[in-house]
Amino acid sequence: MSLPEQPIESHDVHSRRLIRHAEEMLESGDRLQASEKAWGAVAHRLKVVADNRGWKYETHTDAFTLVRNLDREQRNPRIRILFDVAHGLHNNYYKDTRPIDYIREQIADVKELLLILERIE
Repeated sequence: MSLPEQPIESHDVHSRRLIRHAEEMLESGDRLQASEKAWGAVAHRLKVVADNRGWKYETHTDAFTLVRNLDREQRNPRIRILFDVAHGLHNNYYKDTRPIDYIREQIADVKELLLILERIE
């Protein structure tokens, strides 16, 4: 008997926890983990939005489609711009090209995106 694929915690809980972890990792000097945790916070917040709207979100391509749809629906290009910042942090996890001060500013941008997404769930 297999269990349904449901997260133990809600995507909302994951998102909030991951952004806190991103800040903690940043303060400890771990650029890679800070970058990936910030991306994860956005990915989980987008899951909340997608689930609430009945939209598909299983792949990175779905995430870009979801963000583009939200950008158009909300008439808010900041959604797309800030999502690109978050995705850049995801890439930084693999490449480690960004200095810590830059990541700090980008995590602030990610927090702005999370606030926007919370308001449009």
